[in-house]
Amino acid sequence: MSTLQYFDYPGFGEQSKASLNYSQAVRIDNRIEISGQGGWDRETGEFPEDLAKEVDQAFDNVEHAIKHAGGTGWDQVYKTRVFITIPLDDIAEHLGRNLKLRCKNHGPLASAIQVVGLLKTSRVEIEAIAHVA
Repeated sequence: MSTLQYFDYPGFGEQSKASLNYSQAVRIDNRIEISGQGGWDRETGEFPEDLAKEVDQAFDNVEHAIKHAGGTGWDQVYKTRVFITIPLDDIAEHLGRNLKLRCKNHGPLASAIQVVGLLKTSRVEIEAIAHVA
């Protein structure tokens, strides 16, 4: 039977666990699932005003959560789900740029869903699933 191991990285992750009781990642055997990661600064919880920087930071936060759970990063991600509060046309370039940069040897499954709102001023949040060999 699988054992669930939950992970909360320092700063935003630990604060979210304390205030809302949710974890940033769970490891189930050879799989790591990541909670939605926005473009927040992991120490301050603040969001950049620049959209490109927000998207880059969200991708960085996904990688940080994967590594904190024992993975290596985006090279292990096989599925993503991206929630956005703005039209896809306004953010697609930044999403594509990051996927090409971080997933050089594969293209993970991806879905983008436009939603009414996310945390504070967030315009993007990324969930990911990684396979750990």
